[in-house]
Amino acid sequence: MENEGRSRLAVGATAIAILVGLYGAGHLLGRATGPAAEPNPASAATGAPGAAAPALPAADPPAAAAAPAVPPVPAPVPPAGVPALPVSVQQPFTGPGKPPLPMTGSGPHGTLRTTGQPFVALTFDDGPDPRWTPEVLELLRTYGVKATFCVVGELVSAYPDLVRQIGADGHTICNHSWGHDVGLGSRPRAAIRADLHRTNVAIQAAAPGARVSYYRQPGGAWTRRVVEVAEELGMSSLHWAVDPQDWSQPGARQIADAVTADTGAGEIVLLHDGGGQRNGTVRALDRFLPELAGRLRVDALPPGVDPPRYHGRELPLKPSQI
Repeated sequence: MENEGRSRLAVGATAIAILVGLYGAGHLLGRATGPAAEPNPASAATGAPGAAAPALPAADPPAAAAAPAVPPVPAPVPPAGVPALPVSVQQPFTGPGKPPLPMTGSGPHGTLRTTGQPFVALTFDDGPDPRWTPEVLELLRTYGVKATFCVVGELVSAYPDLVRQIGADGHTICNHSWGHDVGLGSRPRAAIRADLHRTNVAIQAAAPGARVSYYRQPGGAWTRRVVEVAEELGMSSLHWAVDPQDWSQPGARQIADAVTADTGAGEIVLLHDGGGQRNGTVRALDRFLPELAGRLRVDALPPGVDPPRYHGRELPLKPSQI
């Protein structure tokens, strides 16, 4: 029995020896035939085997391709047959040296004969008149029409309530000098400025907040001097394209026929609500307003607005942002 146990131990030891030998041989064979190890960059550079590889700088990203040029976006064009918005909707800025309409008109000395837009502008001179101005205002309300009133300073001072009503009804107020002085344009610049300024002060006292953006010279007796002074005060000089000569009292039918026949889109029409007997003008309005307003857009000239202010500084806003 003892000999048999020793024999078994010898066989077990031999088996273990064989297994250890086989394992060692396999390990050596795997090192010889396995994939070659990647060279260590640090070892190659320094000759120190197994040295830690220093951090490599990150590669620069590839340069981005230049963005293609973006073509400018063309301004929108309204569809055919759709007129542009009236200037009274656009509300352009006004003020010293910044009149609301271009100063390159086709009237005397660059004055305005047209609105520059599709709408027609009816203008009434020489008021306010306590007899005729209320009747004109009532007819304009009846037909839903806005107009422009060129008022005389002396009459503004005498009838401030009428001027206030003109503004309250949404009409535009225009300076027509203090005393309807036909020769004002030939006076010294200081005298012209004093006259126009005095009239503006009276208008704004009668209708607080009113924008006085236009001047019309009495009798249409324009001079370069009076146009320049008006512009310095922030006013465009307002002439006319259509004159039915209602000031001469030709009768309602003749006035109405002249306005109807002669007025086209964008034209400024000269009429009167003061300065004499205006029964013919009032009756003519009742004749031609339905036809004219049905055929063309009729609107007040734009009064203009001041640029908005923020903490005492003007913001660089554009009319389209209002």
